[in-house]
Amino acid sequence: MGQATIRQELHIEASKEIVWKAWTVPSRVEVWFAPSAFIEPFEGGRYELYFDPANKERMSTKECKILTLEEPRKLVFEWKGPDPFANIMNMPGALTAVEVLLEPAARDSTLVKLCHSGWGDEPEWQQAKAWHVEAWKQVLGSLKTAVESGQGNVCCI
Repeated sequence: MGQATIRQELHIEASKEIVWKAWTVPSRVEVWFAPSAFIEPFEGGRYELYFDPANKERMSTKECKILTLEEPRKLVFEWKGPDPFANIMNMPGALTAVEVLLEPAARDSTLVKLCHSGWGDEPEWQQAKAWHVEAWKQVLGSLKTAVESGQGNVCCI
């Protein structure tokens, strides 16, 4: 596996406790990330997102696990890529990992740092990585919008 890592960060105008729940409470994850989620918030617990809930065998992180959970600061989970990259990313032993770090920032805001590691060096891996760079920008933007909206069950404790 290559050592290159996707690194992205953004500030969210909310406490890290609220942002933490947005990543770890299924009903909140379903607002901004995936239409269906099954999350067991403990190390070794499942972190499963279903982007096509009608067919949980495709476009999902089915059988992915939480590798590290340090509430409300650090979450690391296994990741499976979308169907176009399943042949390289979704095989046992080839899963990548997503690390989310939450740091308090000024005026009750939170700095979210996302690191996605475990990429291979082959051209197919590089295509998958490029796709994920853009996807994570959209996902983090969706998180920010959902939390900062002041509406619904994502914005509040």
